[in-house]
Amino acid sequence: MDVWRRLLLAGVCGVAVAGVYAAQPVLEPMGRDLGVPAAHTGWIVATGQFGYLAGLVLLVPLGDVVVTRRRLVAVHLVITATGLMLTASAPVAWVAFAGLALAGLFAVVVQTTVAYAASVSPPAERGRTIGVVTSGVVVGILGARVVTGTLAEVWGWRSVYAVLAVLSLGLAALVLVALPPEERPGGPAGYRQAVASLGGLFRRRLLLTRGLIAFFLFASFGTLWSGLSLPLADGPWHLSESRIGLFGIAGLAGALGAARAGRWADAGRATRVAGLALTLLVLSWAAIAQLSWTLGLLVVGIVALDFAVQAVHVSNQHLLTTAHPDRTSSVIGAYMVFYSLGSALGAAATTAVLTDYGWTGSSLLGAGFAVCALAVWAMNRRSALDDVPLDGVPLDATANVRRPGNQRACASRERAGRAGR
Repeated sequence: MDVWRRLLLAGVCGVAVAGVYAAQPVLEPMGRDLGVPAAHTGWIVATGQFGYLAGLVLLVPLGDVVVTRRRLVAVHLVITATGLMLTASAPVAWVAFAGLALAGLFAVVVQTTVAYAASVSPPAERGRTIGVVTSGVVVGILGARVVTGTLAEVWGWRSVYAVLAVLSLGLAALVLVALPPEERPGGPAGYRQAVASLGGLFRRRLLLTRGLIAFFLFASFGTLWSGLSLPLADGPWHLSESRIGLFGIAGLAGALGAARAGRWADAGRATRVAGLALTLLVLSWAAIAQLSWTLGLLVVGIVALDFAVQAVHVSNQHLLTTAHPDRTSSVIGAYMVFYSLGSALGAAATTAVLTDYGWTGSSLLGAGFAVCALAVWAMNRRSALDDVPLDGVPLDATANVRRPGNQRACASRERAGRAGR
């Protein structure tokens, strides 16, 4: 896949996920306009996450059913735009929540897009492609904060959702024109069979391990980004929406710094990189907790946290798509169920904790989630699929894993076999 198509797919992911997270830097004015109490504004973000969760179960399996995912991506983008316009024009809170839920439901176009990218990429480049495409997710989550803050200050928070709706419609047209159809061997499975198969995936050790890591990883991520705007808007900083949004640049720099995570995964270092990144995630909260007296350490902590989150996220998806190449949509959808639950937990919990215990309480909450993710990794690091096999034939998570040492042994046996022939 060429670089322009990778960037297009990254753009699809970015715009789709931005609709779920766009409210984060404008929770205060959005909640005030819609009549949502400050302690409950976290539910504005959480509502999109719960819609996303439903989409992961009900819509993502369609990616393994339809003949071409390209058309499915375009349809999902159009419906996402409908939910965003509903939110932009909402006169009362429940209408906005309905629009956010609809946009979240069809924002699972991200998983269909990642599955498409993985399926059309050669095995040796799969990690790199996933890394580029999922970078769009981080750009959408964090880059949208910068744009959201600026748009909200000039035209109000509703303009954010209107702009995202227009972008979604434009990308839907580009997808149909610019992307080639997949060459998918065999006939597609039935929808019921695809949905039912999710239960089987949840019994796989690899998915449960990587899913639990993602649950705590994104609970920690959501704790930061869903709660950050409130203390920054309060004393002693009293920052405007546009200035609060600028902190997304720090997060974006950290996340894009982890773009090489896909290449590290291709080289067989996915599990080790995840462990180091989770350690960095825990340490990042020590800097983030200093928000009340310094913004410099906050920026350092944000860069470290988003670097860690992206590195772990790419590594997880590489391991799972390698283990299940014939069910990439379903396995990514099942994995993202944990992501969605973790993000919703972090978004809902951080504003409640912040109200009662201040930013110190929220920082302890985020650090606690990070420690849990590291603990899950430590207990299961020996059972993970570490790399892409040399022959390109993926191994099941329960099979004998080809680690770097085993790769040399396999290569020696292959050379010996050729010499014998």
